Amino acid sequence: MVKPVIAVILAGGEGERLSILSSLRAKPAVPFAGKYRIIDFTLSNCVNSGLDDVLVLTQYNPHSLNDHIGVGRPWDLDRNTGGVKLLQPYIRRGRVAEWYAGTADAVLQNLNFIEHSRSDTVVILAGDHVYKMDYQPFIAAHRRRRADVTIAVRRVPIAEASRMGVLALDDQGRVAEWQEKPKQPKSDLASMGVYVFSKRALVRWLSEELADFGRDVVPAMLDGNARVFGYRFDGYWQDVGTIESYWEANMALVDDNPELDLYDREWLIHTKSEERAPAQIGPTAQVHRSLISHGCVINGMVVNSVLSPGVRVDMGAVVRDSIVMFDTEIRSGAVVDRAILDKEVVVGKGAIVGDGPDFDTPNRQEPSRLNSGITVVGKQSIVPRGVRLGRNVRVADKVKATDYTTRVVRSGGSVDRHPAKKRSRRSTPAADDVSESKPTSASASASS
Repeated sequence: MVKPVIAVILAGGEGERLSILSSLRAKPAVPFAGKYRIIDFTLSNCVNSGLDDVLVLTQYNPHSLNDHIGVGRPWDLDRNTGGVKLLQPYIRRGRVAEWYAGTADAVLQNLNFIEHSRSDTVVILAGDHVYKMDYQPFIAAHRRRRADVTIAVRRVPIAEASRMGVLALDDQGRVAEWQEKPKQPKSDLASMGVYVFSKRALVRWLSEELADFGRDVVPAMLDGNARVFGYRFDGYWQDVGTIESYWEANMALVDDNPELDLYDREWLIHTKSEERAPAQIGPTAQVHRSLISHGCVINGMVVNSVLSPGVRVDMGAVVRDSIVMFDTEIRSGAVVDRAILDKEVVVGKGAIVGDGPDFDTPNRQEPSRLNSGITVVGKQSIVPRGVRLGRNVRVADKVKATDYTTRVVRSGGSVDRHPAKKRSRRSTPAADDVSESKPTSASASASS
């Protein structure tokens, strides 16, 4: 009889490179492909691979993630034996309160759950990547080689390799060389942040001195002559950890034959889904090459875009090359171009989000994150009537009409919340142009 496997999903990442998209939620909880969250892909891989004993380790802003996963019912993980368990950091007796020091430390602090399981094999998974992978061949290769750890690897563009663990394999598939996030990578073969450990080896190599798998544990195992192997994976996998990569991965879904097939009935992506009416495409609507989720009401033009449930695009409005999240309203005459709008945003009549040809001026507050011409508007924010936002503009979460000091925010600029007492309502001409009430969809959620 084959012994069971326990899966551990690392879902506590802050995701700083996603700018304001991860300011109120953990990176794995960020919406993706309209109706899904990023973590849905890892959870679905687990259940589609027959892994039904799953630990999810959370940390940063866990409320949205906890609310989304709940007891695991959408993934058939609401079980008395096994199923899904959400584990947060906690204070142990004799130890001061602290965050997880790294990926390996997160597993170490919850090692008792693993040790008490009946499994002999532990799959460590990143909860912030978008990919489709059957873990069973991966696990079989690990057991066949009697490995201590097997690392899933794939080829990546050399420009991206510096953000990952880079390695070389010998003829037997054993890891011969390892570089963790090197400035000058020697190879384009990179770790996916997905590991299979024998439970015995995991218990042996975890320690308070080895905080991170890629930086500490794998090099220590190589130095200690442990059996460290690689497993080549050639399927779809994307690290959507930057604004540009996140936008590109979503835009790729509207291609005629996207690499990520969301319609594959043999490998369904499960998610928590609210009951909403079907999408309505009105008599004045024009929709081209887009994903339109349930509950949307479209009376304007939508081109090459991804719309989450409950989005409204009024007559005369245009949404182009953009990602628009849950319950956002684009009012008549407004234009949204090459932008990402978070949940419950209101874009007022005639406003422009993504204005002009200046794609190269980086955001002054976040030049390393917002520099590819994409304008980002935070959750529950307002873009008042007639306001024009340039390229690489950052609008913080919950910005009101009174927070705007000008009708034109040039490329690279930002709009942040300000205390109401600093400025009277009359001092900002845009203040009366958009109601500050949010969409009143009966199914709108308060979660992030």
